[in-house]
Amino acid sequence: MKRLLRVFAACWLVASPVLAENAPVVVELFTSQGCSSCPPADEFMQVLAERDDVIALSVHVDYWDYIGWKDEFADPKHAERQRAYATLAGRRSVYTPEMIVNGVSDILGAKPMAVATAIEAHKSQARAVAITVSRSGRSVSIQAVVLQNGLGPMTVQMVGYQPQRIAKITRGENAGKTIPYVNVAQDWQVITSWDGLAPLDIKAEAPGAHPVVVLIQADTHGPILAAARAE
Repeated sequence: MKRLLRVFAACWLVASPVLAENAPVVVELFTSQGCSSCPPADEFMQVLAERDDVIALSVHVDYWDYIGWKDEFADPKHAERQRAYATLAGRRSVYTPEMIVNGVSDILGAKPMAVATAIEAHKSQARAVAITVSRSGRSVSIQAVVLQNGLGPMTVQMVGYQPQRIAKITRGENAGKTIPYVNVAQDWQVITSWDGLAPLDIKAEAPGAHPVVVLIQADTHGPILAAARAE
């Protein structure tokens, strides 16, 4: 599996454009340190994190903690977010590993070709919202403007992430493994709601010193209409 991922990564990075037109695609991986099926997906996230046209976020959930290992990166809010995605899509259950692409496309496990297809499909769509994000210390400036009519209510969210984290797991399904994780999400918060009728121009306080991602999402868990990073 590792060799396959490395070969695919090399081909993909050569064949795919490195820079998107200010419209990166967001890939959320719902994962857990207590999930034996998750390490291949966690490894694939390292490939996605290298792309400038993708915002890859490892979103750790807590619902596998009962089987012997408490995921130190997990947050109950992450599981709530995954369940909200499932409810909107008509799915009755949640699972790991699951990748959600731009809040819409769900992919089970580490399936590079399926993820690549979903990313290219979302990149080909016309931008609905243009966003600019800048940071000075802990202050994050967010400007956005609607490019399409009829988008409806939107939610502006900000999530901090740690680019690199390592977990030494001593119990549970992954006992004895040391697993590196990339772009580990933390401090997910809703900044404001936005109707899009006037341009958005706001400031928000960043959670800590780590990089942040700002998302503009239809309602609260609909399609991700715009996203940008701030270091």
